[in-house]
Amino acid sequence: MTRLSINLNKVALIRNARGGNLPNLEQVAIDCEKFGAQGITVHPRPDERHITYADVPSLKALVTTEYNIEGNPTQRFMKLVLENKPDQCTLVPDDPNQLTSDHGWDTIKHEAFLTDIISELKAAGIRTSLFVDPVEKMVEGALKTGADRIELYTGDYAHDFEKDKHAAVAPFIEAAKVANDIGIGINAGHDLNLNNLRFFKESIPNLLEVSIGQALVSDALYFGLYNTVQLYLRELK
Repeated sequence: MTRLSINLNKVALIRNARGGNLPNLEQVAIDCEKFGAQGITVHPRPDERHITYADVPSLKALVTTEYNIEGNPTQRFMKLVLENKPDQCTLVPDDPNQLTSDHGWDTIKHEAFLTDIISELKAAGIRTSLFVDPVEKMVEGALKTGADRIELYTGDYAHDFEKDKHAAVAPFIEAAKVANDIGIGINAGHDLNLNNLRFFKESIPNLLEVSIGQALVSDALYFGLYNTVQLYLRELK
């Protein structure tokens, strides 16, 4: 079964809108795991507009499944990751003021930089994943950096799904074939939801993990958190 890692950024965004601790981010993380999620993801950005740097060690102390920290490997980010040693670190090439992640690494252009960063993370015993577009040469480049996994950026798939789901998933199938052939693990994330998740999962062989945040949190407003987690787990079975 493909693992479900729940991104808590939007929960933190709601909390930060009023200050205080409502909703309680730590309790939400505990409940997500209790309801069946197999991982918790956070993406601290420099402006701390949702997940703050102080949230990271607090969650580290209580997450019992898989803890995944994702972000741009700035000096401050790397210090945070190395101090808290998550199970997985997903490297994302987003700019400091970027609204949301919208593209993957150029693993050829940035091979030397990524190789150094990944070497540092792996020396600390942290599994590494690179956020990449579904482009075969970028998948191959990810392996050269020493990454354990790729995370396929699925924003374009989600955008095109309603128009032609088979065309939308086609480049991801090809990228996954390359990943499976060369032996690098496959994660995926961005704009996956209850409408498009099952088809994506069934189309991508050996999909290890999906990271889902905004859609899941939005669905929870209607269905409740427990029911929503169950709905997403059902799509992944």
